[in-house]
Amino acid sequence: MNVKFRDVSSGIVEARAVVEIIPGIFVNEVTVLKKNDQITIELPQKSFRGKDDKMHYLNVITFENENKEMIWKMEIKDKYLEWRKNNKKVLIYES
Repeated sequence: MNVKFRDVSSGIVEARAVVEIIPGIFVNEVTVLKKNDQITIELPQKSFRGKDDKMHYLNVITFENENKEMIWKMEIKDKYLEWRKNNKKVLIYES
């Protein structure tokens, strides 16, 4: 699995990833979050307002079972931690 990250300096969002599932097929907007000093991976969702005026959310990626999803997220997390070792976060402050 080929993963490319880009930094995001916005709240709890650490980075966004583009994941190449198979050659030539990519998934965008996989989000790396840092909550309570723990790194978590959030997969993209489609949201829409239904006729009942409630928001509905659909997962863009679905898995056969929870184990496959957990393993996939762990692979992305490991690749992110490796990427972060080589690409330190640069903080810019305005005065």
